[in-house]
Amino acid sequence: MRIAIDTHTHSIASGHAYSTVDDLAKGARKAGLRGFALTDHGPAIAGIPHPYHFGNLRVLPRSIGFVRLYRGVEANIMDEEGGLDLEPRLLSVLDFVMAGLHDACFPSRGPEANTRALIAALRNPMTDALSHPGNAEYPIDAAAVVAAAKENGKAIEINSGSFRVRKGSEANCLLIARLCAGTGTMVVCGSDAHYWRDVGALDDAKKLLKEARVPKELIVNATIGSFEAFVARRRSERKAAADRG
Repeated sequence: MRIAIDTHTHSIASGHAYSTVDDLAKGARKAGLRGFALTDHGPAIAGIPHPYHFGNLRVLPRSIGFVRLYRGVEANIMDEEGGLDLEPRLLSVLDFVMAGLHDACFPSRGPEANTRALIAALRNPMTDALSHPGNAEYPIDAAAVVAAAKENGKAIEINSGSFRVRKGSEANCLLIARLCAGTGTMVVCGSDAHYWRDVGALDDAKKLLKEARVPKELIVNATIGSFEAFVARRRSERKAAADRG
């Protein structure tokens, strides 16, 4: 199984990551990827830059050393209504918007509340995909979350970094992947790299996707063409939603 785009990477702008954007591009090139999404954390986490940082991502080149750069964010889900920590005006101009639960912004509140927050985020027109929903620290009704992703045309991340840093996530990720395969729900596969050498470190996630029998056509970032099509559709939908206010 090949993955063309790493959809989850962090630069020094995340505050607790350790590589520049150029370093991340070097890591993507070394890993044989066609591109990577720069998805620094949203500003509600301490140490993250002002929202202007995300508005100014437009100054970054579209390609660095022949590797495609997608301007994105890992936004924080702030409440059970699916609110995110960047305003729609900024989210609407990005290429890829992930949303996830982080204890600095939304401490785990039990399966029912966690599930409500994820489903609401999937219904939020600004969200493209959920980040690391298999996190064992956030128990959820996985079937309900996957169904909401399918209903709203969104993707679910299988986060390869979870196998290292979120202990106990493997069984949850496998269940989620099997549910996605069974329901035809889109999946993205990201490294969650916080250091350039980890860009493209996707072997654990790819192995799990194979075990879950997720077909290639459901893996949004399996090819640059499928990811570009997803990005174009979602960017158009986000812009339309922002314009409606």
